[in-house]
Amino acid sequence: MTTTHVSLTVNGRPVGAAAEPRRHLADFLREDLLLTGTHIGCEQGVCGACTLFVDGRPIRSCITPAVACQNTEVRTVEGFDDDALMQRLRAAFTRHHGLQCGFCTPGMLATAYDIVRRLPDADAARIRRELSGNLCRCTGYAGIVAAIEDVLANEPPAPAVVPLPRRTRQPDNAALQQHRYTVASDREAAPVQASSRDTLEALAQAGGPAGGVILKRSLHLDAPAESVWRVLSDVPAVVSCIPGASLEGTPQGELLQGRCIVAAGPMRATFRGSALLRLDPRQHSGRLAGQGRDRLTRSELTGTLDFRLAEVAQGGAQLDLSMVYRLKGPLAQFGRPALVEEIADQLLAEVTTNIAQKAKGAAVTSGAPLSALDLVAKALTRLFSRLLRLR
Repeated sequence: MTTTHVSLTVNGRPVGAAAEPRRHLADFLREDLLLTGTHIGCEQGVCGACTLFVDGRPIRSCITPAVACQNTEVRTVEGFDDDALMQRLRAAFTRHHGLQCGFCTPGMLATAYDIVRRLPDADAARIRRELSGNLCRCTGYAGIVAAIEDVLANEPPAPAVVPLPRRTRQPDNAALQQHRYTVASDREAAPVQASSRDTLEALAQAGGPAGGVILKRSLHLDAPAESVWRVLSDVPAVVSCIPGASLEGTPQGELLQGRCIVAAGPMRATFRGSALLRLDPRQHSGRLAGQGRDRLTRSELTGTLDFRLAEVAQGGAQLDLSMVYRLKGPLAQFGRPALVEEIADQLLAEVTTNIAQKAKGAAVTSGAPLSALDLVAKALTRLFSRLLRLR
């Protein structure tokens, strides 16, 4: 699905990222901007856990498209640390036991903040009516109501009750219509491949995505360096050594199109994307800049891989790798650095063996998809074993 660039101000900081028309603001904040203080519950605008402020008004971010918030001011629970009124509310929630599991708390605090600003004379009955759109399965609401009453009984500092600035902007449906027409004209005007190449060029020049995770490894291959380089510089050959990977079409010079299938039990994630490969035959080195996306999970992987091959005195070859990557979306739950390193080591061990086999002229069969569950299980086993040895 075509994406468009969304620009807005979040917690006082200008930000921007690409988003699909159907992507709601909560996912945009959590997965693209990594602001996980906004919680997602029902995703139907019913439970209120995702409540936050857009242009000074509380909204349900799980049913608000990110593209409809173009050029607005968004304030999440992370943006209230220096706010006097929010500090009073947080202290009152703690004092009156207004939270237990905490899942509903960010949305509850947003609604409570709005109540105190807008209804300084609200009584308990009115507070309960105002809170009716925020569900809590732990507290019975008594502590939450008492916390808001407590704050209202002690008049907060004047700056805290001044409503946040509101901007005049298009209604959500008008913004979506404008977005739809813009996307259509962009699709007709710019070929996907040209746009992709520009993005990859910028990624390659930057040496990886901003704020990406860095992973470095040195691998030994039981094959002569020259033979290994012939495999590494042959794109179809090296792709055949990666489990679940395949090319889509013939490489267009440095630009490649491909996919990689990752199996997780009965489900499969298929990352499709493009990459830019630049080789330096004299130095036996190169840089790969790529990005891929799985449409089913809406997970995205962006990164660069620098590699250098050298002959070693003991025989064989050494391959030095340096990767900078960023994983977004639901599959990012597997993106904890320690776990990624364990999984990468297992995967690289298999790929290295395949490359060495191919360099020596042996046949390689590596078409089966990656098993995410198998890799994670093995990685966790190795992590636990390592921890036990340290005790």
